[in-house]
Amino acid sequence: MYPDHRSISEETVSYTLDAESLFNEFTEDSQQAELKYLDQTIIVSGVITSINANSVTISNKIYGQFETLNSDLKVNDSIAVKGRCIGYDDLLEEIKLDQCSIIK
Repeated sequence: MYPDHRSISEETVSYTLDAESLFNEFTEDSQQAELKYLDQTIIVSGVITSINANSVTISNKIYGQFETLNSDLKVNDSIAVKGRCIGYDDLLEEIKLDQCSIIK
């Protein structure tokens, strides 16, 4: 009845792309992008533009939420994160990922 909790860090990646490409797909055709990426495990790469307690923003376009975040990350570091795409936030104009882990 209830599905098991997904362990995104152990799942096979469906897509690997840079932040700009992912963002462009959502802004060009958000419905098609949601059909393609929503609830999928993806790797997104880019430059860290903001760091909070348990989240990073990549290239001002991708918001990634972590269970715990490595404290030695800095703004302007290149990063690749693996996470589950949970959608596009129209208000903040960001793509949201959760259950993220750092790939590099």
